[in-house]
Amino acid sequence: MDVAALLTESFGRIPDLARGAVRGLDPHQLVARPAPDANPIGWLVWHLARVQDAQVAELIPADQVWVAGDWAAGVGLDPDPRNTGYAHSSAAVATVRPVDADALLGYVDAVAARTAGFVAGLGPDDLDRVVDPNWDPPVTLGVRLVSVVDDCVQHAGQAAYVRGLLGA
Repeated sequence: MDVAALLTESFGRIPDLARGAVRGLDPHQLVARPAPDANPIGWLVWHLARVQDAQVAELIPADQVWVAGDWAAGVGLDPDPRNTGYAHSSAAVATVRPVDADALLGYVDAVAARTAGFVAGLGPDDLDRVVDPNWDPPVTLGVRLVSVVDDCVQHAGQAAYVRGLLGA
């Protein structure tokens, strides 16, 4: 399997994981918290898409899907490209209020399509390109992409777990 196929397969799993976590849920279930400060399903899926969108947009480089489309309105937010969910307080988490599962999944799918187009053209030598020299060792494209996949899959798993806790 070549690099592009491996990355396409890895990133290609994320939308299905997100779909499994949110399919059939109503807006109340998407924002329900299993504990007072726990992250709800809607926030977890929004955040995984935001992280992937922001990271891949920086790598391309291009505008984020988030600001180029009308995705923010679907979750009750402004299209601020800096708002990815990192360091969100409990109150900030509560501001992510998806109108429905389709609003979340539309954004997930749009981000996935952009990512698929990006990774489809990558070869082995591309993965060694330094994308962030501010770390020791410097972060390469390969390390960054693995980190994004890892983060997205973890959040999708958390969303599936919360769904189970809610009995949905």
